[in-house]
Amino acid sequence: YDLLARAERFYRQQLKSAPEKQKAVNYLKGRGLTGEIAARYGLGFAPPGFDNLINGLSLDKEGLEQAVTAGLLVRREDNGRTYDKFRDRIQFPIRDHRGRTIGFGGRVLGDGKPKYLNSPETPVFHKGRELYGLWEWRQSRDRSDRLYVVEGYMDVIALAQHGVPNAVATLGTATSRDHIEKLFRHSDELIFCFDGDEAGRRAAWRALENALPTAKDGRQIKFLLLPEGEDPDTLVRKNGKDYFEGLLDECDTLSEYFFKHLREEVDTRTMDGRARLASLAKPHLEQLPAGVLQQLMLKRLGEITELDDIQLTPAPPEPLHQGPDYSDYPEIEGLQSDQPPPYHDYDSGHGPGQTDTGKPGKRQPIKRKALQKTKHRDELSLVDATIRMLLNAPRQAAALSLPDELQGLQLPRMATLLELFEFIKQKPDASTASILGHWQNREDGDTIFKLAAKEFLLPNDEQSPELSDAVRRLYLQKVEQDLDQIIADGVKDKNKFKELLHLQKELSK
Repeated sequence: YDLLARAERFYRQQLKSAPEKQKAVNYLKGRGLTGEIAARYGLGFAPPGFDNLINGLSLDKEGLEQAVTAGLLVRREDNGRTYDKFRDRIQFPIRDHRGRTIGFGGRVLGDGKPKYLNSPETPVFHKGRELYGLWEWRQSRDRSDRLYVVEGYMDVIALAQHGVPNAVATLGTATSRDHIEKLFRHSDELIFCFDGDEAGRRAAWRALENALPTAKDGRQIKFLLLPEGEDPDTLVRKNGKDYFEGLLDECDTLSEYFFKHLREEVDTRTMDGRARLASLAKPHLEQLPAGVLQQLMLKRLGEITELDDIQLTPAPPEPLHQGPDYSDYPEIEGLQSDQPPPYHDYDSGHGPGQTDTGKPGKRQPIKRKALQKTKHRDELSLVDATIRMLLNAPRQAAALSLPDELQGLQLPRMATLLELFEFIKQKPDASTASILGHWQNREDGDTIFKLAAKEFLLPNDEQSPELSDAVRRLYLQKVEQDLDQIIADGVKDKNKFKELLHLQKELSK
């Protein structure tokens, strides 16, 4: 994180002092951006050349290795030399939920390709989970009850420049379920605002598919497809904030866009077309959480297809996580390495390389074919127990930091736990009563109230090791989920596999 922060400061300084700075300044002014908005989003400039960052940060051999790992430098395969990844580009720092710089996006100023270049996947940057502009919006004074999801950096910044700071963007990937769950922890209304061309329509449908499992009653999901050839950046610059926000009247709700899209693929004037529509819609409707929205959309499908009794197959319950059994996994060269994985950011007192006293402990080498899967009790009780501990002693819980990796942990009620933790971090003096008041009349409020009424596990006078241990166990489950995925993909990244195995062993102690 420190190296990425230094790189951000370097790029910002280059926007002020580099000999080639004027073309970058002219580009930003031409897009209607002020110095204030550029500073708010930390915009910078990567000058042309292959070693500006290397020289600017005075990187030694170890620093060069770290910069390659962080995605700031590229290593040539033929001679092993390194050079700057970002050259002659406007730099957009990408920040995580704590405001730490974890990567960059770069917009080329000349005729180079690609037009936009993102940091690669790194130990701290996973573009499938991060959202550009979310941290900046949370730091603003804006208290809008909705969030716009747009396609690019400049869309986010142009909207903020014109008084619409509540916009975020994905980082060159489709909007995932992880993205949507993260956004719903901050707002109950999401508006997907995409270009009206074919690519924009595909992006909107993909977002809708991923949004279906998150569409609980009380949440609003809308879609706004702009006129072809327009994007939020150009539209707000030409017509202003009021015009852009006035387009909300033209938004489609999730159900409206769902049926509009599917009806474009069939002829509902024929029986075959209506039957086809029912077969297309049914699997999607089964992805919706059971509730009023699912019932109403099923009713609407019946009206369109003229079918009176369409039955949905209930979604199976999520199986309890058993963890992969690595004892029979084929030998992979290099697994016996005793080197710890880079970029740890876990401070519960039981992190990698520590004993239960928090002091450094002796590392044990990993033996191939000898790794045992971790045995868990019911994982639902682990999440619920952690929620209960947070409710019982919020002031003590405020001193604990969660590993960033838990953002991607797929467990029931995990989103509630993360939102509760974020609420406590923002309001460290909050009492149990104030937390319960915040969750009153919300869909997951019943869960919070029931857990608060149970027997408490955490002493009020100190931060219990039980809370740290619960966080450790959740982190361990995330590591094992990642191992599951790597194995399912055929272990293409052996270094990552080795790092996760090492981390699993440390967290299992």
